[in-house]
Amino acid sequence: MPREINAVLVVEDEPLVRMAIVMDLEDDGFTVFEAADAIEAINILEASPEIRLVFTDVDMPGTMDGLLLAAFVRDRWPPIKIIVTSGHRSPSVDDLPAGAPFMSKPYGPKDVIAVIRNLLAA
Repeated sequence: MPREINAVLVVEDEPLVRMAIVMDLEDDGFTVFEAADAIEAINILEASPEIRLVFTDVDMPGTMDGLLLAAFVRDRWPPIKIIVTSGHRSPSVDDLPAGAPFMSKPYGPKDVIAVIRNLLAA
C-alpha cells in the first residue's frame, strides 16, 4: 500500500516563525516546503505537484500578500487546501477562499497540525 503524501507549503516571511512551524510539521511526519514570499511559493507549487496544503501568512513583502496568494492558489490549483494566518490582521470570511480557515498568531503547533489533518482528511 503506497504511503500517503502529506506535503505542506509554509509561506512566512519571518525566518524564525517559519523555521519553528516547519520543524513542528516535520516532527509530526509532514513533508514540508517553505517560502519567504508569494512569488517563491508559486515557483515551488509549480515544481512540486505533491503539495496538498498551503499555510500562508497574510503580511509578506512583495506585490502579493497572503490573501492574494490564497486566492491565486484556489484559482490555479483548486484541490490544494489553504490555511491563512496573521498576527496583525483578521480577514473577514469574504476575504478568504472558500473552505480556507484563518488562524491568528500566536498559534499553537498542535492546533495547526490538527487543522491541517482535518483539512487533508476532508
